[in-house]
Amino acid sequence: MTTTGETHRTAGGPWWWGRWRSAALDGGLAVASAVECGVEGVRFARDAGVPVAVGVVFGVLAGFALVLRRRWPIAVVLVGVAVTPAQMGVLLGVVGLYTLAASEMPRRIIGALAGMSFLGTLIVAVVQAQRDMGHGGLVRVGGWFVPFVAITTSLGVTAPPLLLGLYVGARRRLMESLRERNDSLERELQLLAERAEERAEWARGEERTRIAREMHDVVAHRVSLMVVHAAALQAVARKDPEKAVKNAALVGDMGRQALTELREMLGVMRAGGGGGRVRESDVVAPLAAVGVAAAAAASRAVDDEDGPCLGDLDELVGQSRAAGMVVELLVEGDVTSSYVAAVEQTAYRVVQEALTNVHKHAAGAKTYVRLAHRASEIAMQVENEPPAADADSAAGVRLPSGGNGLVGMKERVTGLGGVFVCGPTDAGGYRVSAVLPAG
Repeated sequence: MTTTGETHRTAGGPWWWGRWRSAALDGGLAVASAVECGVEGVRFARDAGVPVAVGVVFGVLAGFALVLRRRWPIAVVLVGVAVTPAQMGVLLGVVGLYTLAASEMPRRIIGALAGMSFLGTLIVAVVQAQRDMGHGGLVRVGGWFVPFVAITTSLGVTAPPLLLGLYVGARRRLMESLRERNDSLERELQLLAERAEERAEWARGEERTRIAREMHDVVAHRVSLMVVHAAALQAVARKDPEKAVKNAALVGDMGRQALTELREMLGVMRAGGGGGRVRESDVVAPLAAVGVAAAAAASRAVDDEDGPCLGDLDELVGQSRAAGMVVELLVEGDVTSSYVAAVEQTAYRVVQEALTNVHKHAAGAKTYVRLAHRASEIAMQVENEPPAADADSAAGVRLPSGGNGLVGMKERVTGLGGVFVCGPTDAGGYRVSAVLPAG
């Protein structure tokens, strides 16, 4: 940035010029000013009684000062004021005053130098007008003529370049401010775009986690029961064919129920599409455009569509009993109002996953399922006693565990603003407790 307030994207000019075009313009103005001052230096030399060559050199040097107008505008204006008494440097004074007014100099400096230029021009105009009247050419003109000519000449030389320079400087500063504001807006938009991409990435991760948790809840319980029944079927196939047939039917029922729940969930995930094979991009890609709100909406859609409820707990407990587990279901309090679907589904999934963990890690242990309906919340607890010493051999199989069940339960409960606690009991069993707000 130069003293005139001009900014350039590329610094390709010599010295203090940002562009070669600016250097050429200032050079041309300096040559024209030097020629003008050199010609006027001849008359100045004759009036001052000095050699003509001295007057011409003085004028040329003074005129060439205009080449410094972008670098030192104050010096150019001072040179113009200094040569005003010699009646030379009109172009120098006009261009220098314009450059100063258009620069970023303080207004008080611009006003002071403009006043000096006006005063110098006024004095020279008064002297010249009186000299002309003294020669007899303007004898009959009234006394008002000299002040009128002097003030008009001074204003004509000083006011236009000053006002034009102030206007150009203000417009240049406005354009620079708009440019900076545009750059700032571009940076803000880029930052917002980056944050939106981060939120979309977070939403995609959350949706993947939620889908994985839902798949785990749907599949793990059913498949665990199927494995238990299959192990029992293998144990009694030869000894008790009738019981083997019953266990085989239960395995088939469990498989069909698991497939039904998977189809329902995938159907919701496929809603709005044209059917066909479900791909991860079909579920996750739209979230990049709509962000967190769409992810939450998709989550609610999956959770609210034909999901399990508290009324299905009896059937859930019955399935575990059919697999050989001793389960007691205790319900306290009355349901005074219907819970929202997300609360009922979360309560159901907590009990379901807790029973699945008993099948996996404490086969044959007696289990207690307690459900308490309160004024503004619902509490559930699943607690099992220590498994029998021969439980594993009786079951015939040790079910694999991915370690995601407790994590998924905690995420579900805390996501609704509830409290989740789990851990071993003093008697050697395990307890899972959760409290959910009714709303």
